[in-house]
Amino acid sequence: MKTTSVTPADLRGSVLAVPPMPRNADGSFHAEGNRRVLAHLRAGSVTTFMYGGNANFYNLGVAELGRVLDSLTPLLAAGDWLIPSVGADYGKAAEQIDLLRERAFPTAMVLPLRFPATPAGAASGIGKLAARYGKPVIAYVKDEGYIDNKELAALVKDGAVCAVKYAIVRDDPKKDAVLADLVQRVDPNILISGIGERPVIDHFRSFGLRAFTSGSTCVAPALSNRIREALHANDDASAAATRELFIPLEDARDKYSPIRILHAAVELAGIAATGPIGEFLSVIGDPKVLAELAPIARALLAHNDAALGQQRQAA
Repeated sequence: MKTTSVTPADLRGSVLAVPPMPRNADGSFHAEGNRRVLAHLRAGSVTTFMYGGNANFYNLGVAELGRVLDSLTPLLAAGDWLIPSVGADYGKAAEQIDLLRERAFPTAMVLPLRFPATPAGAASGIGKLAARYGKPVIAYVKDEGYIDNKELAALVKDGAVCAVKYAIVRDDPKKDAVLADLVQRVDPNILISGIGERPVIDHFRSFGLRAFTSGSTCVAPALSNRIREALHANDDASAAATRELFIPLEDARDKYSPIRILHAAVELAGIAATGPIGEFLSVIGDPKVLAELAPIARALLAHNDAALGQQRQAA
């Protein structure tokens, strides 16, 4: 498991998977389900696991976070990197940071609190959390107005922030004034495209980003990794062709719920039983939605399996 300081090479060395967290019927950690998800990702050359919204870390308590991380850690391989999340409110995040100081993770992502919060307050809070941790954190920018770019850049300069997950959704990812301003203030090598496969080509080419997160990679990691490799090889045509395979699942996530649809898709594809999502969220229960989703998830997995087969033949 990675315990060394975060570098740009770490960020671009793997797709940053944002997996769901399988749970038992009572909501507790399901060891075998999580092992299967991680093994599936690793088989597709995805070895960085960022546990945040898709795993419903927003609703983990302080002690529960410790139990979850202590259950996840034995499932990791030597080359894996696990990124936990803290928050979203400052009080819980601070207590979770205290817990993380007892463990070897090199960073944690601060989940964004949209209300009650102000941009200056968010910047101050992130800085205090990093100081309390004694390590830099990852800032998660999900909504416009959450934090000012100038203050975010100051946190990077001060060593409080080692990376930024940028996930503000735009109708046209190429037209993004906030991101255009941010890359003038912060090294694009530490900015992570945080909205999956759909905008990643535009984020790489129009803004110079070099890393990206994905939830759908949990169904098709070999294909996400193919996009990553193509982008770093400047083969946008291959990246675009592969990206198209993800669009049906991404459309379903946008239509219904990014978190809940992914949670269901991993199970419907036969990768792992995922169980409940955790408190304040509920699983997709509508039979019509599940019937719509099942062939999408299974088709994406089939494309992934075909890609793995091609890799084995080439080797």
